[in-house]
Amino acid sequence: MAVRTKWTVEHSCSHQVIHDLSDRPADRRAGFARWLAGRDCTDCWKAARDTDTKSKEEWLAAKRAAEQEAAAAWAKQFDMPQLEGPQKALGWGERSRHQLMVSAHTALVVEGSWDEADWAELEDKARSITRAGWWIDRDAEGSDLLELLDAAGEDDRGTENPFR
Repeated sequence: MAVRTKWTVEHSCSHQVIHDLSDRPADRRAGFARWLAGRDCTDCWKAARDTDTKSKEEWLAAKRAAEQEAAAAWAKQFDMPQLEGPQKALGWGERSRHQLMVSAHTALVVEGSWDEADWAELEDKARSITRAGWWIDRDAEGSDLLELLDAAGEDDRGTENPFR
């Protein structure tokens, strides 16, 4: 039996939409459908985006604040170190780290074959990367995180250089 390609998703705005996920790998469809459920449907997202500029700015600021709060709570819960770098990059780096780690956990543990011991080892490697820019520059699938962490250089791991 083939993995289904059409998923009925109830979005956070309470609208139900049937999504064709046939363009995604079969093993990632369920995770993507769960991700979609945590967001507004396309119509609501566009409506929020297309409102006047002030509303857009307020919406974006509220979205960033919520993402930042979630990233900070996650970092505290999982004992992640403070990131280093320019002040304007720190929040972005924290959000990027959080998003990539959550994506990796979904791909490797929830949908993959990793157990908690494997995941704990990856978390330890992630804790060693404290340069905010490293997390910002990673535009990758969660399943690639282990390889990326292994390839990280010493300058990505906490040093005394204040100009990173």
